[in-house]
Amino acid sequence: MATVQLAVNGTLMRGLKLNPNMLAVGATFSHEAKTAPEYRIWTIADEHPAMQRVAAGGVSVALEIWDVPPEGLGVVLQQEPPGLCIGKVKLEDGTFVLGVLGEAVLCEGQQEISRYGGWRNYIAQKG
Repeated sequence: MATVQLAVNGTLMRGLKLNPNMLAVGATFSHEAKTAPEYRIWTIADEHPAMQRVAAGGVSVALEIWDVPPEGLGVVLQQEPPGLCIGKVKLEDGTFVLGVLGEAVLCEGQQEISRYGGWRNYIAQKG
């Protein structure tokens, strides 16, 4: 069966809060990756991150790439927190895959955590 590659940058990653949503649809971890240095990331109330591609001032964000059955993609998206969506994410090697992004309105007034390079680094520093 064909799968769709999905880049995740937060709580859908291995061992984190919403990872069971990935496993429940039969998704399998493929590999770790990074975005091109064109993204910023925010913590949304310290519950989950939101990542956006920007025209200037971006960083590379650590990701996990998962192979998701096509019929499971919508299920995973419907279980994501409001304001998160699926779009194309540019990887370090210049290729694009589908990935989880945050709407601009979701990030307004939230703490930017781009300097940490990803959600795992951010939560690790919080202890």
